[in-house]
Amino acid sequence: MTKTGFTLFGSAIIAITLLIILPNTLAHAEPSETVTITPINEKISLEKTSSTMVIPENKELSWGMVKGDPSDYVERYPVIIQFFKGSDPVHVAQVKVKGDGSYEYKFKIRNTDQKTGEITDIFEGQYTVKIFKVIHNKSQA
Repeated sequence: MTKTGFTLFGSAIIAITLLIILPNTLAHAEPSETVTITPINEKISLEKTSSTMVIPENKELSWGMVKGDPSDYVERYPVIIQFFKGSDPVHVAQVKVKGDGSYEYKFKIRNTDQKTGEITDIFEGQYTVKIFKVIHNKSQA
C-alpha cells in the first residue's frame, strides 16, 4: 500500500471510529414518528414512517444518518428515504435492505472546502423524513 493509500485508509478508520464513538453529535430523528401501512396487493404492503429530524446549528460533525432496526421486509425492494424542509422536498435516497431487514443511510450535513476551510451547511434546522419500505402482509409473514 502506498503512503497516500495508507493515509486515506487511516483517515477512513478514524472517521468511522468517530461516527461510532460520537453518535449523539450526528443529526437525529426525534422518537415521535407516525407509521402507516397501505396494502399493495394481497401479499405485500407499503409501510411509511414519518419522523422529525433536527440538525442543530452548532453541529460538530459533518454527517447525519437514518437507520432502521432489523424487521420484516420484502426482498428486492429498496427503502426510499425522502427529506422535506416544510413541504419542499430537499433530498431523496434509495437504500438496500440488509439480510436481517435493517438499513442505514449516511449523508453529509455540512461541507468543508479543503483549500479555504470555508464551511457550508447543507442541512440545518428541522426536517420531515419519510421512509418507505415494502413489507409482507401479516397473514403472509
